[in-house]
Amino acid sequence: MKKAIIYIPNKNPMQSGLAKNNKWILEYKTEDPTKNPLMGWESSSDTYTALKLEFSSKELAINYAKKKKIDFELIEPRKRKTLKKILRR
Repeated sequence: MKKAIIYIPNKNPMQSGLAKNNKWILEYKTEDPTKNPLMGWESSSDTYTALKLEFSSKELAINYAKKKKIDFELIEPRKRKTLKKILRR
């Protein structure tokens, strides 16, 4: 049975805004990573590891995983703290 992770990716550290940060990703986990003896790279015979599915909501991603009988791990995003700065004159 396939295993997957459902999460929201982190924002780009080079940008300060949070636009386009509302997509949920379903990404398959590698089941049998092996080391390539020639180049030393990590490789796998599992082609699902290159697949990332985007969903507009968490519920759609969970429903897809349940419908396709995929075991999944849900990673909830952390709440962002906002600090209010007080201007003193």
